[in-house]
Amino acid sequence: MENSKNNITRRDFLKRLGAGASTIALSSCVGKAAEETIESTTQTNGEMTYRINPTTGDKVSILGYGMMRLPTKTGQSAREGKDEIDQEMVNKLVDYALEHGVNYFDTSPVYCQGHSEEATGIALSRHPRDSYYVATKLSNFSPVAWKREESIKMFENSLKNLKVDYVDYLLLHSVGGGGMEQFSKRYLENGVLDYLVEQRKAGRIRNLGFSYHGDIAVFDYLLSEHEKYKWDFVQIQYNYVDCVQARGTDNRSIDGEYLYNELEKRGIPAVIMEPLLGGRLSKLPTHIVERLKQRRPEDSVASWAFRFAGTPKGILTVLSGMTYMEHLKDNIRTYSPLDELNESEVAFLEETAKLILKYPTVPCNDCKYCMPCPYGIDIPAILLHYNKCVNEGNMPKSSMDAEYAKQRRAFLVGYDRSVPKLRQADHCIGCGQCVGHCPQNIPIPAKLQMIDGFVEELKQGLI
Repeated sequence: MENSKNNITRRDFLKRLGAGASTIALSSCVGKAAEETIESTTQTNGEMTYRINPTTGDKVSILGYGMMRLPTKTGQSAREGKDEIDQEMVNKLVDYALEHGVNYFDTSPVYCQGHSEEATGIALSRHPRDSYYVATKLSNFSPVAWKREESIKMFENSLKNLKVDYVDYLLLHSVGGGGMEQFSKRYLENGVLDYLVEQRKAGRIRNLGFSYHGDIAVFDYLLSEHEKYKWDFVQIQYNYVDCVQARGTDNRSIDGEYLYNELEKRGIPAVIMEPLLGGRLSKLPTHIVERLKQRRPEDSVASWAFRFAGTPKGILTVLSGMTYMEHLKDNIRTYSPLDELNESEVAFLEETAKLILKYPTVPCNDCKYCMPCPYGIDIPAILLHYNKCVNEGNMPKSSMDAEYAKQRRAFLVGYDRSVPKLRQADHCIGCGQCVGHCPQNIPIPAKLQMIDGFVEELKQGLI
């Protein structure tokens, strides 16, 4: 499939993002007619912005609640499933979200080590069924789950855990990992995709789509089959750093502009994931934070990324995993109502992205798809500690620097505190099992080797 950037100039794309731009016209070359666009509605100042799904007429909040990082009784995120989910706090967060206009909740059978759907179901079932839209996924990642009966069992179990008779938005989860061969085994050869289409006809699935990570050939194939499957929506990664990083390269797998444009041409609503790149765009180096604050002093650093992700008219909702009430409140402020980016602000963010990309952080967004490591290595914790030190300026470069001792201690002590010794990078044997699972295409063994070498040089005083 030809890259859509041949059909849309960069200037045109900026115009489409601009606050003064008219609603994006959707291409009628494939799928829905051009006039079937996503309508944006805001009631009054201080109220949530909504987008209208052209397929079903659903009035969806531009802010979607990602139920991947639920709070625990220890105050941490339950993403790894080590601590018990704090159901009372989940209920409070969901209640507050609904009270302030958030009505889209996204979960999965595998989130929080299998406990997210149940916690989400408990919280949402306390409210009228027509007051929210719930999205979940067919997360049949393991070969055992590729069996038709196991995949169907997973879908039925989702309905049970969520305490619903139907799912509003059902996704084929993280297609692209493993390429076409794995996608075929997960959904085609076993007839599972045909089964899901039948369930949509029966009303047990109201909207059917997929979330994409990985091999662009799978994304292109599924869109080429749009006339057959009639995708109601597609979930993609989209943020201002990826869009700049991918430009000028052939790496369409993380090219948010390409992914979005291909959906827009077909009139398929986009659901956005990773607007903050796993939190990286809310934890930026001090000088970049100051740059953003100078432009809009009252706004949070994260709000820039959320405004970027929400501005294009073909986007239905933007997901955020909000563990803490302050994150929920800040995101609600950003989207109540959404102040769409103008051309000047888009250009400003592009320059900001270029500054971010000058720093040698590893593009890990803590999705944990690389886990578990067969040798017990805590891959995300290692990469995130490295990134944290880069962003905070704790990267010792020379023993001649005035801050060397302080920076060296911060890196080494922080490393031991963040990652138990038996799970550190020196235990990596380079088996490469993690590489195929990484949606960011990070050469993980090489990065671990680099970090381990850096740690050893620090310990021996060679830097």
